[in-house]
Amino acid sequence: MNSVADRWEETVGDGLLRDKLTPALAMLATAVRREAASDGIPSPIPVLVPARRMLDLFRQSFLEHLSASDGTPEPVQLLRILAGIERVQDRIDRDAAHRFASRLAGPDGLELVVEVAHDLRSPLTSILFLAETLHQARSGPINNVQERQLGLIYSAAFGLTSLANDVIELARGGDRLVDQQPLAFSITEVMEAVHDIVRPIAEEKGLKLRWSSNGSDSRSGQPGALSRVLLNLATNALKYTDDGHVEISAKQVTRTRMEFAVSDTGRGLPAEALPSLFESFTHRYKPGEYTFSSSGLGLTICRRLVSAMGGELEVASSAETGTRFHFVLELPDATGR
Repeated sequence: MNSVADRWEETVGDGLLRDKLTPALAMLATAVRREAASDGIPSPIPVLVPARRMLDLFRQSFLEHLSASDGTPEPVQLLRILAGIERVQDRIDRDAAHRFASRLAGPDGLELVVEVAHDLRSPLTSILFLAETLHQARSGPINNVQERQLGLIYSAAFGLTSLANDVIELARGGDRLVDQQPLAFSITEVMEAVHDIVRPIAEEKGLKLRWSSNGSDSRSGQPGALSRVLLNLATNALKYTDDGHVEISAKQVTRTRMEFAVSDTGRGLPAEALPSLFESFTHRYKPGEYTFSSSGLGLTICRRLVSAMGGELEVASSAETGTRFHFVLELPDATGR
């Protein structure tokens, strides 16, 4: 037991932990002993310390002590001890999962999820900044292969950042518009920005990525929310399309109304999936079947943002033609014409 405490103190770099660790180690040793004896009497395990790490050190020290000792225990006895350690480890894992699930279901569950999302967002933002810096050759020239790899890194980090943002936005209601007041913006610039972010994904999969726009380019609306919806839909389309193309389009319907669409040549969505497609945290399909995400957060946020902008996100899908998400927004001409 002392050797385990010594190892743990070396790991955490604190020589004052022995008094705190000894009771926990004693609990682990008792739990292993009872499991090995199979006496059917469960023994408490420590919950206020990293018990699994301590148990790993306990197992390692036991095996090292066994190798260094002169006597060899009976194989049956050895197997019982090792099996006892494994059963204690299973209990630790189950208890940890139960405690986590209990907190998620408790009054601070949503706060926990938001905290995790915030913790993810900070390092991902750093990755985005570094990838963009390297991609622009600010730290020196890069070759074509490195440029493509950096594009993939940026796209992947951007996708994870978007997921973290979706979690935070969902906690706030999911329909919060960054641009509270309509702003003048260029549809071409929005489309080009979305295209540039997802282009490395299309190139890596050998897909054609197209975008088109017609009508007046200068509009008044919420460009931040629009960009986010198109980016999310385009990323999903590329993720679940294996052959063909993905197209992002903007088409003028009336003088002040624009229809936006993201279409793909993927295998389409099953009809039974459509009613629950925009529900978050709904496991809709069996493993291996077509799904946009396991959480459904992205589509939930997309629909709420489109609704907040005054439109309705709709979908049409079939195995023959693929999938098309589309919505119409009221976007007056920013030039006043």
